[in-house]
Amino acid sequence: MIGSPTKKVLEDRIAKLFDALRTSGKPYDTAVIISKVNQYYFTGTMQDAILILRREGTVAFFVRKSYDRAILESPLEIIYKITSYRDILSVLPQDFGITYLETEIVPVATLERLRKHFTCSDILPLDKIISRIRSVKSEEELEIITESGRQHQYVSEKIIPGLLREGMSEIDFAAELYCSMLKLGHHGVSRFSMFQMEMIIGQVGFGESSIYPTNFDGPGGMRGLSPAVPLLGSRDRHLKHGDIVFADIGYGLMGYHSDKTQVYSFGKAPEAYVSETHNACKSVLEKAAGLLIAGNIPSDIYLESMKDLPASLSKNFMGYGQDGVKFLGHGVGLYIDEMPVIANGNPIPLEENMVIALEPKCGITGVGMVGVEETYVVKKSGAVCLTGGAQEIIIV
Repeated sequence: MIGSPTKKVLEDRIAKLFDALRTSGKPYDTAVIISKVNQYYFTGTMQDAILILRREGTVAFFVRKSYDRAILESPLEIIYKITSYRDILSVLPQDFGITYLETEIVPVATLERLRKHFTCSDILPLDKIISRIRSVKSEEELEIITESGRQHQYVSEKIIPGLLREGMSEIDFAAELYCSMLKLGHHGVSRFSMFQMEMIIGQVGFGESSIYPTNFDGPGGMRGLSPAVPLLGSRDRHLKHGDIVFADIGYGLMGYHSDKTQVYSFGKAPEAYVSETHNACKSVLEKAAGLLIAGNIPSDIYLESMKDLPASLSKNFMGYGQDGVKFLGHGVGLYIDEMPVIANGNPIPLEENMVIALEPKCGITGVGMVGVEETYVVKKSGAVCLTGGAQEIIIV
């Protein structure tokens, strides 16, 4: 039954973190977790707080706000109320020694506030250690992601075609889609680990908007509302007969995501060369998905999938112009962009119950972005698709 993580699940996750720290090959004294997403993974609640693990086995969750909500949501008996980091001294020693910290996301100012009260003789990066633990999903996590994928498929196949109408703006489409997703069960956010990455539901665009340059590290584009808010869609781009509609959507339930892209053609069938390019992307996805087997190496999967690409993908594959990306897929979970990355240079073998989105796409001048994206769970016998499977361009 889908629900919040149990006490045993959380204790098992903390035990795995202790094991990973012990076998990291580097001595340590303390691990400090400030990321709310990582705190949720290990405690079952998301507060203004700090989670601290000491090498000898002490685990303490110090909560500023809201302590009351943390008590209600977390089954762990490790929660302490604080008003500042100074209060931690009543529980833990002042000398943190060699300290693991999420160096990818913790601001220098936060580190300095911590150092005001505690001595850290050295700082080690904690991010990849936690990411590797989180990359292998439990049965409880897979149950949530599987349901997210099921609802995601319904959105792509049943809801979106009914929303598209001539003359609507991209922002009309995005707003109506977001409302429909929320009513269905979507958790309302799309979380990314990429620093300062903001996203609402994903990337949506009509025609050439879907190849508009963007700072997002993905193959698709998006014009957005303005240079200050390059999200959701344009108020000025309206849907017209013959447009390609690109919908790269992040869906999610209870914090966990699925990732799927579907392309539509509004009012008529797409030109033959557009369908050819789209279906070539679909063939690449099927080839790569066949290699998502526990034990396989991500870099080998990438190189094999990129070998002998169809002629229709010789230009603007995995991006448009100079904005092409150097990966073919990525892990999915509490973030949409997790480990592992299916890219050249990643030598760490896949493990069973990793969840990975593959997204071969290609930009077409004057048309937009075509291609597919599906979310899979890795098994020893092969990948299982959670989002319904790739389709040809849907004519609306």
